[in-house]
Amino acid sequence: MVSSSFWRRRDGSFFGRSKLDCIFTPKMTLTCMLRFLLLENENVGTVFATDAILATLMCSPRSMYSWDIVVQKVGNKLFFDKRDASFDLLTVYETAQEPIPEEKDSINSVHSLSQEATFINRNFSQQILQKDGKKFAFKEPNPFASENEEVASVAYRYRKWKLDDETTLVARCELHSVAEVKGSEILLTVNALNEFDSRITGVDWRQKIENQRGAVLATELKNNANKLAKWTAQALLSGADQMKLGYVSRVHPKDNYNHTVLTLQGYKPKEFAGQINLNVNNMWGILKTVVDICMKLDEGKYLLVKDPNKPTVRLYSVPADAFENDYAEEPLPEV
Repeated sequence: MVSSSFWRRRDGSFFGRSKLDCIFTPKMTLTCMLRFLLLENENVGTVFATDAILATLMCSPRSMYSWDIVVQKVGNKLFFDKRDASFDLLTVYETAQEPIPEEKDSINSVHSLSQEATFINRNFSQQILQKDGKKFAFKEPNPFASENEEVASVAYRYRKWKLDDETTLVARCELHSVAEVKGSEILLTVNALNEFDSRITGVDWRQKIENQRGAVLATELKNNANKLAKWTAQALLSGADQMKLGYVSRVHPKDNYNHTVLTLQGYKPKEFAGQINLNVNNMWGILKTVVDICMKLDEGKYLLVKDPNKPTVRLYSVPADAFENDYAEEPLPEV
């Protein structure tokens, strides 16, 4: 068992606009992707997104909470973008049979747990790295790092897929680390599951993690099916050789500021997808359906919204200056 602690402000907020926050949640803006497109060539792709956005769409049947994605149709090209930073918050206990009671000031409220899980993940992916080890450098530098500025260790990898004869998908994917296995280097994604109160989850990780790790993972698959599916989809999209899952628990159930790392487990993304019943063909089928529908839209800006109460996704037409001024939403046919 490896013991460690994470800190954040007592008001529950993150450390402001720290390097870690900025580098891990860059907005995939239209300008950013257009710049990449022009640097390569104007025909490099027709659909642009990040791995997080694609994973959200691909795993949408498992989602219980509401989310939204901005869709921009420019000529014959589609750009999928997030609307605000709340898109980056991780869900906790989303698919559990008994939902978390919504208590505004509780450390175990939906929003508080979401902030805690996101904070843990951002720090955990950096904490497990060998800081004094040899750095693995890609050909291009980190696009979000200023000159002479040390930022969180993360790599952005642009990958391309041909969805059909006329549609090419370009995605910006994240990789978190590199490990040496049997003399060769493998690419990794790193995420962390977190335990907040065993009386609520029903499984005490400290008692089960060593001898009954399968039971712990099974409980997480039941309570956080969507989150695990999205992490797996992102690992597959990025081309990672392995996905690492950390198990992090509060030092005390009533203390959401200090945590202990219990263990770290590695999985091959394709094998783990089969283990959690994530059908890769269905994932791509869902994405292709959404892309085909959006390609038929007129040029403009739209909002793709997951209904908070139904397994339904809706498209809304919005003005070009949407989210900056008041506007009226015009619903389109359901996806």
